[in-house]
Amino acid sequence: MSSSTEPFVVAAAQATPVFLDRDASIDKACSLVAEAAAGGAKLIVFPECFIPTYPVWVWFIQPVKTSELRDLYAELLDNSVSIPSAATDRLGVAARDASITVAIGVNEVNAEASGSTLYNTTLIIGPDGEIVGKHRKLVPTVAERFVHGMGDGSTLDVYDLEFGQMSCLICWENYMPLARHAMWAWGAQIHIAPTWDRGEPWLSTLRHTAKEGRVYVIGCCTAMHRDDIPERFAFKEKYLPADVEWVNPGLSAIIDPDARVIAGPAEKEETILYAEVDPADFKGPRFQLDVAGHYGRPDIFQLVVDREERPMVESLEEWPFTAEEVEEA
Repeated sequence: MSSSTEPFVVAAAQATPVFLDRDASIDKACSLVAEAAAGGAKLIVFPECFIPTYPVWVWFIQPVKTSELRDLYAELLDNSVSIPSAATDRLGVAARDASITVAIGVNEVNAEASGSTLYNTTLIIGPDGEIVGKHRKLVPTVAERFVHGMGDGSTLDVYDLEFGQMSCLICWENYMPLARHAMWAWGAQIHIAPTWDRGEPWLSTLRHTAKEGRVYVIGCCTAMHRDDIPERFAFKEKYLPADVEWVNPGLSAIIDPDARVIAGPAEKEETILYAEVDPADFKGPRFQLDVAGHYGRPDIFQLVVDREERPMVESLEEWPFTAEEVEEA
């Protein structure tokens, strides 16, 4: 665990990806990484599914329109990210060159199995350019289930970084009280919440999460204008309501452990939010409330987290039973 006592800066990149273009979106992300580092940040957080875009069409196209949904899914899959890959290597170089930790949302290909299912994943890369970890969203929310598979407990973690302990829950995972409690019990000090949600009650959720866990919370969302979706995508004219100018206004924010908004919310603009984190706040506020410490009651409540990986296929190098065991059976 970090023993640093000096304040440091964190950043939330309220940015728009280049719609369904992995390479161009990575170029943009790398530029923002360098910009945040030049602004003094030790950590930059990107929105949910930033590369190559959040699949916004699932909220507008009816599920029975399978032909249109298939075409969009195929293009999303072609522009998504395997971990590790050349795409993540490029992000690693940007992080290393800038000496900054990067947390970025990606549509992740299940390269360990069929190679044709996607997960809603946050990838964490350290300032040395190496992959620290990844978290796959446990439950895709409502229409997201048409695009994303369900993650398992193996990617739930708190990351020991140079500036402190960082946890991650994606969007509405932050409404899962047991998931939050696991993060606090594992020692989170900074909590990131990449999202597509915005407004109320989302801002209240970020503030409650900060107060409950006595953590800094970085909520980061995409700001997407109608013009950010190229005209070649027929769903834009066919299904997107004509009066929708801002598909998502963003409203990213950074919250301190006393639930005060210390940066943002930023609305209807691409920007980088910056805020100073004081490591003294990792401790002092817990004098009053430590839900995984003196305010917990393990004699009454217990939480069990299954963190076992669930592979699609397991290969046995040796027969698991002896000849005697087979005969006895």
